[in-house]
Amino acid sequence: MWYTMTERAAIEVRLVDVWDVDMIADLYRAGGWWNEEWNPAGLRALIAGSFAFAVAVDPAAERAVGMGRVISDGVSDAYIQDLIVLPGYRGRGIGTMILSALLGHCRSAGVTWVALVAEPGTEPFYTALGFRRLEGHTPMRWYPEER
Repeated sequence: MWYTMTERAAIEVRLVDVWDVDMIADLYRAGGWWNEEWNPAGLRALIAGSFAFAVAVDPAAERAVGMGRVISDGVSDAYIQDLIVLPGYRGRGIGTMILSALLGHCRSAGVTWVALVAEPGTEPFYTALGFRRLEGHTPMRWYPEER
C-alpha cells in the first residue's frame, strides 16, 4: 500500500516490513529519540515487529523523510508511535499522509481504538485528525533503573 502527494516533490508513503536501518536511525535522531549507544541493526526487529510501519520516501532524494508505526495485537487496541518528519519536509502534509496510512491499516484490520502520547505543542495536529484527550487517564512510563 502506498500514497502519493504532489507538492514540490512527490512523496510516497509505504507500509513496509523492512527498510534501511541507517535511514530510520537518522529519523530517530531528528526526533531526538536516538541513543548513540544503540545499534541501528536492532531497528530491523522494531520494523518487523510493528503492526504497521510507514515510511515517507522522497524519490528525488532517494531517502526516507518521515516515518511512523503502530503497535498492536491486531485485534483490540493500537498505539501510534514514533511519528516524525524531517524538519525540512514539515508543513507539506507528510505527517498527515503517514498517520492516514497507519490509521487506514488499523481500520482495515478492524482495530478502531487507537491512542498515542502527543509531544507538547503537537496536540493541534492530532486533534485536526480526530484524536481527543483521553480524559481521566494519565500517560505513564516504567523506569526500571529507579527501582
